[in-house]
Amino acid sequence: MTNQRERAHRILIVDDDPGLIFMLKIKLDLEGYDVFTANSGLQALERVKEVGLPDLALVDIIMPGMNGREFANELHSFSDVPVIMLTSVGDEDTIVDAINTYADDYITKPFRPREVVARIRRVLLRAETSSYSLGPITWADQRLGIDFANQCIYVEGEQKNLTPTETKLLYVLMHHAGKLLAPNYLQRHLWPHGAVVEETLRVNIYRLRQKIERDPANPEYLITHRGEGYSFSPNFET
Repeated sequence: MTNQRERAHRILIVDDDPGLIFMLKIKLDLEGYDVFTANSGLQALERVKEVGLPDLALVDIIMPGMNGREFANELHSFSDVPVIMLTSVGDEDTIVDAINTYADDYITKPFRPREVVARIRRVLLRAETSSYSLGPITWADQRLGIDFANQCIYVEGEQKNLTPTETKLLYVLMHHAGKLLAPNYLQRHLWPHGAVVEETLRVNIYRLRQKIERDPANPEYLITHRGEGYSFSPNFET
């Protein structure tokens, strides 16, 4: 797997203002970030599917077609990529709703580029590091590859589709590869806005094992720690 420290953080800018994109891209390039851009939510999703997940997304709220909130919700249906909103919409209700539901930070226009850089650094430090933003395919080992953006896996060369919940479950588990994750931790990440019983999590664990394991009854990747939770163990001996 790619070591996070060996590469620049990847930033996705989504805005329908080409001048703003140009200005921000120059600033972030100079700061050492790897930047890719889109001028709409739909184009941003296509770019993610082409090149893989970013480490962080800067997103305008008001855009034609798919707006910023819709894009952030779609992105979060299969990943935990942090989102900073860049927008001229500055009323309190909109800001509070964004922070509570789909955004990690919120910057109103006009802004100073140095402020954006400072906010990016703070959010990236706050977010747990992950090696899965490079893409489009992340390889757990020679047998299993995952394309998070396109919600599918490759098992010994065979493509298998994942549901959005299975994709996010695998993303969170790989994000914390080798670590024990409690059921309530996984439930908070998969269903942050609703109460879900643990049985629903177990069903998704079962279905994911059916797709990734050689022998689902004796899993090598997705390990159950009875009474404690689950862990993901890539790079086992083949």
